[in-house]
Amino acid sequence: MSDDFAIRLLAWFDVSGRHDLPWQHPRAPYRVWLSEIMLQQTQVQVVIPYFERFVAALPDLPALAAAPLDDVLALWSGLGYYARARNLHAAAKLCVERHDGDLPRDLDALTALPGIGRSTAGAILAQAWGDRCAILDGNVKRVLSRVHGIAGWPGLPAIEKQLWAIAEAQLPHARLADYTQAQMDFGATLCTRHDPACVICPMQRDCIALRDGRVAELPTPKPGKPLPERRTLVLWAEDSAGRVLLQRRPPVGIWAALWSLPEHDDHDAARHWFDAHLGGDYDHAEPLQAIVHGFTHYRLQIQPLRWRGAEAKPAVGDNVDLRWVARDELVALGIPAPIRKLLENTQLPEG
Repeated sequence: MSDDFAIRLLAWFDVSGRHDLPWQHPRAPYRVWLSEIMLQQTQVQVVIPYFERFVAALPDLPALAAAPLDDVLALWSGLGYYARARNLHAAAKLCVERHDGDLPRDLDALTALPGIGRSTAGAILAQAWGDRCAILDGNVKRVLSRVHGIAGWPGLPAIEKQLWAIAEAQLPHARLADYTQAQMDFGATLCTRHDPACVICPMQRDCIALRDGRVAELPTPKPGKPLPERRTLVLWAEDSAGRVLLQRRPPVGIWAALWSLPEHDDHDAARHWFDAHLGGDYDHAEPLQAIVHGFTHYRLQIQPLRWRGAEAKPAVGDNVDLRWVARDELVALGIPAPIRKLLENTQLPEG
């Protein structure tokens, strides 16, 4: 079935695939790489405007490598999963150091770069250079699990190994860039997780899941458990001009290296920080409506506390990870999405 699968998929792609995505014109290695990183766990329509802004500001790999991390994070702000942006920046620097400012056309060299796994490397090689490399992203895993009736959670090593073998066996000998895009489009638009369009599917006569009435069961979902919940306080201090005091987050962990409101686990720690850095009375805070933000492994309840007309103590000026930011400067900084939404949607006093 391997040749037949590719033939039918490419015929479907010619009629129903996506041919006008910005990273397809041209399919330059840098543009393909950037799009693949942005598309990890993010839908195409969300990515398109971010991609266009990013390449307008940083049009090639050397420009990305030379840019300050703050600029990269600001361009990424709102896309989430910020480790992707930090890895992108680090990988660009390594390409300048090791590969003359270009992405290497080699699977092992690509996977040695931060943020590039086997599937992403395959997608870059196939789309940028037409190399005969397989991919195995979430869409492809779903399609292959259904067509071939592969039970078991695809994240298990044994199941993933089986799916990689099928993906490589089904590779065509030509049109690798189109075939790679076709696989992603097919899973994203037709063989979807919920309500797949089996009645018009070009693979229906060979799909084991459809034959056996198991489309809704495959791929086997990851064994689930309730997400734990965590709580945190964020301190929103404004000075008399309406500027907000932001703190750079640590270089590792959630929202690493982004600018955010100072955050603490409890009131004792928050009060200690407030007394060390700001004048006024901690107990005069204005509690705002709590925000609930979901991460992959837990839900975070964020309780904002706000002070207007705050005055900074000298310790603030001595700390490079603290800065007062005017309202019109927020757009130029990498700020976590829920914090940006809080700052932009809550009325600031006019300075």
